[in-house]
Amino acid sequence: MYKSLFSLYLVIFCCYLLFTRIPDFFDGEKYPATITFLKDSTTNILLPQAKYSIGINKYVVAADYPLVKYTNGEQVEVIVEHEHPEKAAVYRFWGYWISWEELLASVVAAVLLFQVALSITNNPTPEAILEQLSYKEEKKTKYD
Repeated sequence: MYKSLFSLYLVIFCCYLLFTRIPDFFDGEKYPATITFLKDSTTNILLPQAKYSIGINKYVVAADYPLVKYTNGEQVEVIVEHEHPEKAAVYRFWGYWISWEELLASVVAAVLLFQVALSITNNPTPEAILEQLSYKEEKKTKYD
């Protein structure tokens, strides 16, 4: 039972990932970008940014994802919405496909729903127990 629930969770989470990415994975366009660092004015920390150009227009998108380290001048790929080229994301597994917030929220929701299902099925009400005990299987016809 646990294996099938875990498999169902993985299927649902993968479908969620495929169809909720912004910019859209299926309609987005990929462009090469270069990582540069810009000092944050409030914290004085160097933050990575991906600079890319489409035609004559140049754009910059934040590339500061947890657990991802960049070097200055590193070549990456950004995925861009065609209608809004300023809305882009660095095309990486961690950051575009998976983020801490989504992963943590989905695991917490799955565990909570699993615990609710276990508590419902392991502690039936007295009426439900009486109904199960009084159940008599009906006689079936031969060709039914």
